[in-house]
Amino acid sequence: MTELKLIKNAIKGNKKCLEELLVLHSDQLFRTAYLYVRNREDALDVVQETSYKAFLSISQLKNEEFFLTWLTKILINCCYDILKKNKREILIENMIEQVSDKKEMRIESLDLLEAVNQLNEKYKTVIILFYFQDLPISEVARVINIPENTVKTYLSRGKEQIKKLLGGMYNGEKIISRSV
Repeated sequence: MTELKLIKNAIKGNKKCLEELLVLHSDQLFRTAYLYVRNREDALDVVQETSYKAFLSISQLKNEEFFLTWLTKILINCCYDILKKNKREILIENMIEQVSDKKEMRIESLDLLEAVNQLNEKYKTVIILFYFQDLPISEVARVINIPENTVKTYLSRGKEQIKKLLGGMYNGEKIISRSV
């Protein structure tokens, strides 16, 4: 059966046809997921989640010709979900390690971490990805799916909030030394 016929039958509710399509594109889906998440286990999880979501929503596909585009969009969204989840887990672990690796815990570092944790979620995410994970602005924008200029705005506003939260105790350049 041709791919187009498989897609039409899958849209009509034939789960076997959708399964066959997913197997047909599984290598491409895995490679794409791996490029995003850079981890075999997470890439496999993304492909599995993509397949599940495709089974749930195949009937909503309007144009058979865009099946692979539709499926890839689902995959990318699943990748972003995994990246967000992993970033939160890794960031917390890294912050704890950074503080505990130093024999003398500096009160300034603890104050800074506390201030970052008090930020609005969108500012906190951008500050952590840019300053703590050293991701370039373009990568931060891609990870959280916002324009680069919005990332720059969030960085600026986040730094201002940190200054306010720390009560002017620190010079903004001393707190966050990486330039935008």
